[in-house]
Amino acid sequence: MAFSATLEIAGDTAKITLTGELDASSAPIFRVEVENAAKAGVKRLVLLLQDLEYISSAGLRVLIFAKQKMGANADIYVVAAQEMVVDTLEKTGFSESVIMVDEYDAA
Repeated sequence: MAFSATLEIAGDTAKITLTGELDASSAPIFRVEVENAAKAGVKRLVLLLQDLEYISSAGLRVLIFAKQKMGANADIYVVAAQEMVVDTLEKTGFSESVIMVDEYDAA
């Protein structure tokens, strides 16, 4: 499956939907969307990962970049990640830096 990252901003929340495989060749695409979300000054970054099949170390670096770029007061939600992605986030300890949920409700 081809990689895509789609950014949607509403109020103080940015949602990025990721599909396919997040690896060294696709990480720059994700990074651009993170930068766009940070420029918008949002307080919440919601990563919709239900269709993300794989994340490599390059993808993890962009997640770390997102955490730094969004700032200490911003929350990052990882929503509906597949088991393989969850496993990677847990093994690296990144799951401790984000809010991992099965579904995201903006209310």
